[in-house]
Amino acid sequence: MNAESGPKDRVLSEPVNRRQRVGPSDPVRRQRCWLGPVLPGLLTIGLLGGGCRGVPGASELKARAELQRVQALWEGQPAGTAPVLPASPASLEELLRFALRNHPAVRAAYHDWVASVERITIERSLPDPWLSFEADIADVVMTVMPGWMQEFPGPGKRRAAAAMAGAESQARFHAFEQAVLKTAYEVKRVHSELWGAEERLQILRQSYEVLMGLEAAARAQHAVGRIPLPAVYRAQMEQQRLQTEIQNAEESRRALRAQWKSALGLRPEVPDPPLPATWKATPLELDAETLLQNALQRNPLLRQMAAEIRMAEAQLVLASRSGLPDFTLGGMADLKAAPVMFRPLAGMSLPIWRDKIAAQIARAWAQKAAAEARWSAEQIRLAAEVALKSFEYRQWTRNLRLIGDELLPKVQQMRETARALYGAGQGDFAELLEAERTWLDLRLQEVEARSRRETVLADLSLVMAGFVPAAVVEWWSTGVEAGVGERTRAALESGAVRTPWETSGSLSEEILAP
Repeated sequence: MNAESGPKDRVLSEPVNRRQRVGPSDPVRRQRCWLGPVLPGLLTIGLLGGGCRGVPGASELKARAELQRVQALWEGQPAGTAPVLPASPASLEELLRFALRNHPAVRAAYHDWVASVERITIERSLPDPWLSFEADIADVVMTVMPGWMQEFPGPGKRRAAAAMAGAESQARFHAFEQAVLKTAYEVKRVHSELWGAEERLQILRQSYEVLMGLEAAARAQHAVGRIPLPAVYRAQMEQQRLQTEIQNAEESRRALRAQWKSALGLRPEVPDPPLPATWKATPLELDAETLLQNALQRNPLLRQMAAEIRMAEAQLVLASRSGLPDFTLGGMADLKAAPVMFRPLAGMSLPIWRDKIAAQIARAWAQKAAAEARWSAEQIRLAAEVALKSFEYRQWTRNLRLIGDELLPKVQQMRETARALYGAGQGDFAELLEAERTWLDLRLQEVEARSRRETVLADLSLVMAGFVPAAVVEWWSTGVEAGVGERTRAALESGAVRTPWETSGSLSEEILAP
């Protein structure tokens, strides 16, 4: 260095001296400093972009297996195939299968169940991780710090949330089952009422033809002075009354056909669907002594409420863990520093609002108590309804036996005797009209009793006892037995069904088991 060089020259030469001290290997060192943190970061981003999968629990695996089984059977083959309305003539089983796949209420309940099964995966999964980026910039970029953070809920929170979602999926499945049974009941109810309307219309038309002949004979008899004019008027009044009843029956049949279309889940603009070729009784295979016990076990509304109790219990566990903190772990790296500087990050929530935590626990306790109370109330109501419907079934059965075995044969004899006496000129025309009217009333009462009995039987077997129709029994893996037995009808008629009010007590361990 020259003697003339001063401090300013030394300052200007310092950067050059520092670069000289770095040496020729400096580019390699800089490349290593950048590639060291960049390669793991790129690898992490690649893994995250490819996606990760959590570990499902036993309840989630069971729910998904049940969903896949029902999905393959309910949606048709291939999956998603729209149901096709059976061509006429169609059996009741074919129309019932169509209604259960086509009705919007059933489809809505089914998709609610599918959504609840997917929610199990959402609740048991970790929250999505965060990628962050920070930089300090003045005249130049001073620091470049990418980072990664992951939140970890407190111990047991994800397990409790997954248990609550699993109980909800069970409740939604029983709601789907309830929609299926209610739709099947509506199909059978409207079918039974349609059959009754057709029978009623046929009987009224037959009676009208008979009265037309009687009214013509009355006018002829009045013309020769054998019967008074009021008898002719009475025959004409009876004929006009039957005309009105026939018009009402035809109007009722049109309304029932609209209900039939609604029961099958068809829109108003769709052409009228076919009617079943034959009329069938409601399936029910169960002894009357165990009817109520089976209703308490199989009733879909009760099972839905039991699942809601399990939901409330899981929510109570989740609320009791709200006092535990949630944790966040992560890290950042300054890529501009040489060597690269790493900054670990950690955080936790502070559950300091004790009144909020206490309110969450109290709310969960109240919801559990309300769910148990609703379950018990439904048990009591169901027991009363089973007793009432059993009485109605026996009542209509007794009425049918009385009409078919006792009254109709006697009225038929009275009717034939009145016709013979009137034809011989010894009978009264008023007695003949009364015999015809009595026969008509009894035939109409017989049709109504048969239709009402089948409606009550369908209500008992489907809505209350929860027996799945034979047309879709393969959808459920609950050991359901379908079919109808005469010993069931005989037991119902014997009055063996009673109301054990003591069955509305607390929940059993089996119902509360996860």
